[in-house]
Amino acid sequence: MLDILAELPKIQEEYKELEKKMGDPEVIESNRYQTISQQYAKVKEILTRAEELKEVKLRIEENEEMLEAEDDEEMIELIEEELSENRNRRQELQEEVKDLLIPESEEDKKNAILEIRAGAGGDESALFAADLLRLYSRYADKQDFQVETLENRPTSIGGFTLVSIAIEGKGAYGKYKYESGVHRVQRVPETESSGRIHTSTATVAVLPEAEEVDVEIDRNEVRVDTFRSSGPGGQHANVTDSAVRLTHEPTDIVVTCQDESSQHKNRKKAWRVLRSRYKEKIEEAQAEKRDSKRRGQIGQGQRSEKIRTYNFPQNRVTDHRINYTTHNLEGILEGELDELFEELIAAEEEKRLENFEIEDLLDT
Repeated sequence: MLDILAELPKIQEEYKELEKKMGDPEVIESNRYQTISQQYAKVKEILTRAEELKEVKLRIEENEEMLEAEDDEEMIELIEEELSENRNRRQELQEEVKDLLIPESEEDKKNAILEIRAGAGGDESALFAADLLRLYSRYADKQDFQVETLENRPTSIGGFTLVSIAIEGKGAYGKYKYESGVHRVQRVPETESSGRIHTSTATVAVLPEAEEVDVEIDRNEVRVDTFRSSGPGGQHANVTDSAVRLTHEPTDIVVTCQDESSQHKNRKKAWRVLRSRYKEKIEEAQAEKRDSKRRGQIGQGQRSEKIRTYNFPQNRVTDHRINYTTHNLEGILEGELDELFEELIAAEEEKRLENFEIEDLLDT
């Protein structure tokens, strides 16, 4: 945990430097002024909270010293009351400073595009993918988010080799972003006659939905193919070419949508997914050049990273990134993810604060 009071001299120094720049005629007349002005306002607000925090800490120390020396019961009661108020204020200030140092990102407020792919385990993996879809849909219901299917490839026994959904609602990506990675299930499949436990996996990828203003895709670089959609095993064949496949040729990103009977609707859904995947690809390339961007994340959110195990025989769910275990498997599968997400958020914030440097204040 970052000790903000230990960093107070550095913050004061940065504040004075920015104050000088704010009064520099050359800066005022340059295009740097707005950026420096934003940095100045940010540092000033943090400095104000940190200085008050320092004062409150001193008052707490005085209260504690007075309690040790005081014998009068009425005075003790008054001091304890003041001490309680100061401790509460300290907690409030610490939270305010933390929020200023690690503010919610704009991407966290966006809708989410969530993709689930069956992994190792054949039919059992596809069934597990369906379980995850239900889990995430149930959680969305509890959060009053809307879920829309973008793409799905169902199997004949009720599973999915691939399913992609849009989760719409303010803050959807900020909630679901921790789900990216490999999910592992350990259970006895219904088709297993000997009662042997099988291990299967499914991969989840979560992207913030990208709007057209977020990314520019040259439509001349996207090949559009249309074809007849079909259900599992080739059933329910559509007599029109309603299915749409978009191929972004420079990056080889391919998106197929055939859930809707209308080609227009499938095309619209496919573009939603393509924009988000393209944006992710750009950001991954940028992150390789500056590793610090992902420094504070829980894991790396990579699709190859095993993040969680669902063990049915032991009624156990374990998140391996934060060593979190609960024996409420049934509740988790019903979308009761609040406690788990709170633990993940707290762990991420702690890591970001541990790696925080004063220079980060100037990253506006």
